[in-house]
Amino acid sequence: MQSLDRLRPAILLLTGVIGAAGVAMAAAATHMGGALLGPASAMCLAHAPALLALYACGDKIRTSSLSALAMVIGVLLFAGDLAAKQFLGSGLFPMAAPSGGMLMMAGWLLAGAGALFPPRR
Repeated sequence: MQSLDRLRPAILLLTGVIGAAGVAMAAAATHMGGALLGPASAMCLAHAPALLALYACGDKIRTSSLSALAMVIGVLLFAGDLAAKQFLGSGLFPMAAPSGGMLMMAGWLLAGAGALFPPRR
């Protein structure tokens, strides 16, 4: 897991991108009427604070980096697929959104699994 800790700065950067994308998609959904952008925005705005918390608690939750990585990839796949369908007319690839959803769920389960391991010292 320590090798994943090297990804922490990238995860923090992507956390900001995901949060900003969530706000942008919410605005686009409101002004353009994009039905697919609402759920994409909701996933971004729900996971950005969770990712920030995982980053902040990285020294206490042993599974934080792996959990955050799963959530980041999941959100990018899920929201990216819905945004691609909205703006381009086709998704990223077949099953991209469901795969992203499964990764987000895995990320949450990994975050909870952190309770099974002693905190880092």
